[in-house]
Amino acid sequence: MENDIIYGRNAVIEALRSEKEIDTVFVQKDLKIDGVAAMAKERGAVVKIVGAEKITSLAGTPKHGGVCAQLCAVQYAQLTDILAVSESKGKPPFIIIADEIADPHNLGAIIRTAEAAGADGVIIPKRRSAGLNSTVFKTSAGAAAWIKVARVANLVDTIKTLKKKNIWVYGMEADGEPYDRIDFSGGAAVVVGSEGFGLSRLVRENCDVIVSLPMYGKVNSLNASVSAGILMYEIVKHRK
Repeated sequence: MENDIIYGRNAVIEALRSEKEIDTVFVQKDLKIDGVAAMAKERGAVVKIVGAEKITSLAGTPKHGGVCAQLCAVQYAQLTDILAVSESKGKPPFIIIADEIADPHNLGAIIRTAEAAGADGVIIPKRRSAGLNSTVFKTSAGAAAWIKVARVANLVDTIKTLKKKNIWVYGMEADGEPYDRIDFSGGAAVVVGSEGFGLSRLVRENCDVIVSLPMYGKVNSLNASVSAGILMYEIVKHRK
């Protein structure tokens, strides 16, 4: 897990040609590196155009040739794989959706709690989100190897698909209905918003219910992973 960064044009191309799971390919913005970005997109990897300093920081050396790739710590699942888990349990689906959680420590903590709470899987978007890198894997205490994590191109379309399967989608925001007044029985998908901005507009508009946690102290917000954990176990209570 320590060496999850590959750098150099030839090394990255060979990794893309192999069966390795590539999370993100970083390409230096002022260089033209023929074919790497196109090949990465074809493999389903996220491509980020960044400055040379970012690639040097990731690679740990300035001798990176303007490109590096971050490997996945574990393999991504498909949405159908997550739905198959609930079917095999004979229970309504219980899914966690991370809406642009950029901090890998937060994503890892969410995955860890989701696995402990018995969720069927976690869904993340391809864009503007941390991926299954080694930091996420370590922060999840290995839970990322046990729970299915799907990475989707369009979160709103995925939410619409879940709703067609009678899964209620609950978004978390400060101005929502108090969580202890909601009946969470039945199929449930919880959407956790990003650390700084909450739920993205279209995601919020497509949620069935917006729920909130009461705040009694002087600080009016909680860390995204803490909020998600509280709501997950509220859902567990209703599912019993």
